[in-house]
Amino acid sequence: IRYAVLLLTLLATWLVMQTYFDHRWKTISLRSWLGEQLLRHKCGNQKSCPLNYFAFKIISGAANVVGPSICFDDVILMSSVKNNIGRGLNIALVNGSSGQLLKMNTFDMYSGDISKLETFLQEIQHGTIVLTASYDDAATRMNDKVRAHFVELGSSYVKELGFRDNWVFLGAKGMKNKSPFEEHIKNDKETNKYDGWPELLEMEGCAPRKMD
Repeated sequence: IRYAVLLLTLLATWLVMQTYFDHRWKTISLRSWLGEQLLRHKCGNQKSCPLNYFAFKIISGAANVVGPSICFDDVILMSSVKNNIGRGLNIALVNGSSGQLLKMNTFDMYSGDISKLETFLQEIQHGTIVLTASYDDAATRMNDKVRAHFVELGSSYVKELGFRDNWVFLGAKGMKNKSPFEEHIKNDKETNKYDGWPELLEMEGCAPRKMD
């Protein structure tokens, strides 16, 4: 009888402990899963975007070593990992209504053919969102015609863009006002973070969907 009671006690204890830990494991796993989902925002941004807005993050290159990155609506469009970036300007075009990637390209602004960039910008259709990130040098080949195209897209700083400046920009064809999504830092030997280059720029935000 004594052994039977001991055996029953051990069995009951085992069942209670198994039920308790199984329940705890499920609760912790559920909380962890929910917590991860709640804390993670599109493109890794600090905040979520409201309805009918696209999350984006644009990171410029760091000197001539680390390439830029462009994320839109939680999709990495351009990056070193994707092996589709290059020295100069890295530009992605996105449909302003659907968020679908239309086209992307890189333009060597130090020794490349500027006419390719002129044609690329001229052919952008109304309602297209334009995401741009600089890498290494973004302005040596820049001319007034190219600068005018970026002004039309909503840029405020393109006219000031100089040798090895860093620049990130989100604009759109058909904008009536200046874009609020733009950052620029001058190449200045007194303030440069890297030898001959300023520090990288990182910009994130919510771009409104084109509704009409």
